Amino acid sequence: MERKLRSYLNPDARFIILRDQDSGDCLVVKERLMDKCRLAHKENAQVRIACRELESWYLADLAAVSLAFGMPHLASRQSVSKYRNPDSMECPSAELKRLVPSYQKVGGSRTIAPFLDLDNNRSRSFSHFVESIRMKSEALINDARS
Repeated sequence: MERKLRSYLNPDARFIILRDQDSGDCLVVKERLMDKCRLAHKENAQVRIACRELESWYLADLAAVSLAFGMPHLASRQSVSKYRNPDSMECPSAELKRLVPSYQKVGGSRTIAPFLDLDNNRSRSFSHFVESIRMKSEALINDARS
């Protein structure tokens, strides 16, 4: 990652690094990634951690999963307690696979992404990620106006 960041020569580029927490301590994971950004001289990069896995974001928006996979019954499960705060799940990818047996990590992410509600706040890590993008976008717009 450090080498890729360093080789990116566009001085106007902005970076948001996203990584699954998995079983690590999110503060340690984030600090390690921020160190790599500093070593690459990309101090303005932001690091966001998906708690535990990116799939927790999808479990926070079962309406999106429902639309993506044509499974209308899934949306009604959002009120079940484990889906109200999916960031706390141990293994969200296994839970998503249980709900949608055809789910595959890369293809499934591409299928679900267009349906995600960007204002959904059931996953704090998703909300922080979306807010980072919005802030970076606003900063770029303001810089362009200057």
